[in-house]
Amino acid sequence: MGALCVARLSPALAQEPEAPPRPNGSPDVFLDCHTRSCDFDHFRREITFVNWVRDRADADVHILITSRRTASGGEELTLGFIGLRTFAGQDVALRYVSQADDTYEERRDGLTRTLQLGLVGYAAATSAADRLSVLYRDAPSTTAVGAGSLEEDPWNYWVFRLNLRGSISGESSERFWSGNTSVSASRVTESHKLVLSTRANGDRSEFDVVDEAEGIDTTYVSTRTSYGANAYSVWSLSPHWSAGAVAEANRASTVNLALGVQGGPAIEYSVFPYAESTRRQLTILYTVGAAASDYVEETVYDKTSEVRPVHSLQIDLDVQQPWGSVHGSIDGFQYLHDLAKHSLRLEGRLSLRVFRGLDFNMGANVARIKDQLYLPKEDLTAEEILLRVRARETNFRYGLNLGLSFRFGSKFNNVVNPRMW
Repeated sequence: MGALCVARLSPALAQEPEAPPRPNGSPDVFLDCHTRSCDFDHFRREITFVNWVRDRADADVHILITSRRTASGGEELTLGFIGLRTFAGQDVALRYVSQADDTYEERRDGLTRTLQLGLVGYAAATSAADRLSVLYRDAPSTTAVGAGSLEEDPWNYWVFRLNLRGSISGESSERFWSGNTSVSASRVTESHKLVLSTRANGDRSEFDVVDEAEGIDTTYVSTRTSYGANAYSVWSLSPHWSAGAVAEANRASTVNLALGVQGGPAIEYSVFPYAESTRRQLTILYTVGAAASDYVEETVYDKTSEVRPVHSLQIDLDVQQPWGSVHGSIDGFQYLHDLAKHSLRLEGRLSLRVFRGLDFNMGANVARIKDQLYLPKEDLTAEEILLRVRARETNFRYGLNLGLSFRFGSKFNNVVNPRMW
């Protein structure tokens, strides 16, 4: 019956008019955007004076949109218009900044307007110029500027956030509960950044197992909780250098930690100026300090508490370019009282445009783990191992994923059809 209904509907759908054709000679545009504000369907509906194409190899203009969070919780989007073919060398960069309390529609419309501003210059150099017109709105009266301006910010750059989330699910023999909450306060200016935050997480799982031979019903319960607080203060020293201090406190049942406190001074060097962070960033962060731990159970090293000097080095690389994107990081941590107690983690992600229509994606991580001072002395039970309620001794962790995607067919991507799938 369902197939019959689809068969009857199909002729009617086929008779609907196609999307209006774009003007002949309009620039072909490829959009490269993966931020939360990008609504490609909306862009295609609203910006009809260009031809949207599916592949960069067919484009006259490549739009690369990158983003970063602003101090107030909004989003700063950098739009790079890269001229190709007849527009080679004609590059434009625009910026759009959304506010934390903007609705999704407001962010989307603001980004759409910025796209229009960037594209109109390219369209004006084609035959599409005959169909373009300019509309200018007078600026609002200066008397409308009130306490919301930056010069008269009543909050003095402070931003507060409160998050509360919970979930519940289950079936006849399994039940799951989870919840988490966080509170943060931050004050960010060009010269100084101060962030304070707290968090709490918990989950509980129940599994009913029936031994039919013995006629025994058993319920296995897994409960995991963690609490934490962080504070860090950073001063801008130059376009490449920053210095600050960090402190954190944690309590986690899975790692035998009743209370852990760690902190110390830190310094960071950015190979590229911080102003270029949306397109490329390579930073080296070094931290030195002390870690104090109070354990729930006695550890394999016969400790119920200890204070140790520590240091860490973190190198991060992020690149977003027309050919794809790269992320890589190296994180090293070491106890200074015993240099053999350390950990090293390497992580990388690559998205590469190989040639027309073919993209290659890869992600990998590997970690050497030699710093598990928290391991409890008492052996874990089989139930604790299976339910993963307590950490186990390990020397390494790893992960790898690979992927290819290939597209072919029509180069145009102007039509929007949201029906069903």
